[in-house]
Formats: sequence, structure tokens, C-alpha cells
Amino acid sequence: MRYNEETLLVRAKHADEDGHRLLNRVTAQEAGWALLNFEARRMAKGQTWARATGEHEAALVILGGQCSVRSDRGVWERIGRRPDVFSGMPYALYLPRRTAFEVTALTDGLEVAYGWTPTDQDHPPRLITPADSEIEIRGGRNATRQINSIIPPGFDCHRIVVCEVYTPGGNWSSYPPHKHDVHREGADGKVIEAELVETYYYKIDKPNGYAIQRVYTDDRAIDSAVVAHTDDIVLVPAGYHPVSAAYGYDCYYLNMLAGSAQSLANSDDPAHAWVKETWTALDPRLPMVTHGMEG
Repeated sequence: MRYNEETLLVRAKHADEDGHRLLNRVTAQEAGWALLNFEARRMAKGQTWARATGEHEAALVILGGQCSVRSDRGVWERIGRRPDVFSGMPYALYLPRRTAFEVTALTDGLEVAYGWTPTDQDHPPRLITPADSEIEIRGGRNATRQINSIIPPGFDCHRIVVCEVYTPGGNWSSYPPHKHDVHREGADGKVIEAELVETYYYKIDKPNGYAIQRVYTDDRAIDSAVVAHTDDIVLVPAGYHPVSAAYGYDCYYLNMLAGSAQSLANSDDPAHAWVKETWTALDPRLPMVTHGMEG
């Protein structure tokens, strides 16, 4: 697949499907890779959505609202609390392969994100609560951003990794540019860089807001910049992928990754790694969301 401005950006769909509002979706086939699938949808109170994971492991992230989930692996009542991603910490579910489940919206405007990737392994289902999500403030100055772990490296699963990132207006994130497109291990067997594909699913805190994301490889076989709005998906099949949030508009994105290891090991672009030496202070606007919001 040839990746360029048109194929790297999956614009929001906002289409009616099965009585729900499908916000966006991209399958592995559409993305031109083998592993990662993603969709997000909005549901009204009382609506249900049923799915089976098949030969995939899956992550269900509550973006806003509250729901219950019934499955043949367990029942989870009243999941979720934040009204939207800018108002609190995440709830999520990890679901193993061969799991049938049904989501019931307990509030209007429930928004859920669902990612799934093939697996030949069995792992236990698990509810992830805000208390399980660690906050990391990364970077410095106007490259400061907040990362909330959801399914981090070391989680009891096969290959999926999930986190969410908050970037204040005018700041950069995923910076300095880094990549994870070659699997490399050290002499001790530790993963130095994993080969991962990744989706960025965007929310912007105000109407008309946007972020700009560049995706480029060392050989420039991929070298494109796209403008992402709320509910857009940006694909990262390979290469470096920095993000800049437009001034005045706070940016959120949900990252899902899958690949050669359940890892976030990556390599900085050596041309820009020097900027880390300038990070002598943190942006006081962060953290943008906290565990205190969930009290």
C-alpha cells in the first residue's frame, strides 16, 4: 500500500450503523497491514452493541459515559465515569480471544473505542480502572505532554498496547520524533526497538480545533503531514510520527499498537534527539486530567 496524505488520514465517518453512530473505523486490510483494527462509536442510553472477538484479543476503552458489559467471560457493571476524555481518567476492558460480549449504554452519549488484533494466545479478561492508569508527564517546555497508561508493556496479554495522550494547545508530542518499525534486541535479549503499527484516534477540546501530524521514514518512502480533527484516525505503519496541537486547542489522542512485542521500545530520530537537552522546565498546564477527578 502506498502511504500518503490521503491514505494515512482516515477521516471521521459519523455514519449510522446498527442503530448507533459509528464515529470512525479502520480495519487492518484497509490500513494495509496485518495486525491492528480500530473503531469508535457513540450510543444512546439503553442501546446495546454485541460483538465477538473471534481469534483476536481486544481492548474496549470508555471515552465518555457509562456502560455495562456482559460476556461469556464475566460481567462488568457500571463501567466508566468521565463524561468525555477531557474530564477524567479512563476505564477500559481487556478481552481475550473467543469472547462474546454485549455493551449496554447506561448514559446518553456513551462513546467507546474498540481495538482488536489477531492472537494465538489465551489471557484472562481484565477491567482497567482509573486507579490502574498511571500518569506520566513527559518532555518539557512546549513539548510537555501527559500519557495515561491503559494496557502498558508488561500487561498480561499477547501484543496489544494502549495509552492516551494529552497535548496542550501549542505544544508538541510524540517528540522528538521516534519510530518503532524494526525489531531489535540487545545481547541480553531485551527489546531495544519493537516493530509496531499504531493508530492515533483524535479528540480536540473545542470545535474547529485540529492537530498536525507528520509521518516520515528515514528513506522518505513515507513523508507526509496531515491535519487531524476530532474523531479522525491517523495511521502509523512505519517511521517517525510527531504531533503538534494547534494553539488554543487542547489535543487528545488514543494510541493503540500491535506488533512484534508487547512493548513501546522505540528509537528517536537522531537528527532531533538533541532537543531533550532543552527540557529544563515542565508546562504547568499538565496534568490535564487527574485521578482526583474520579473521586
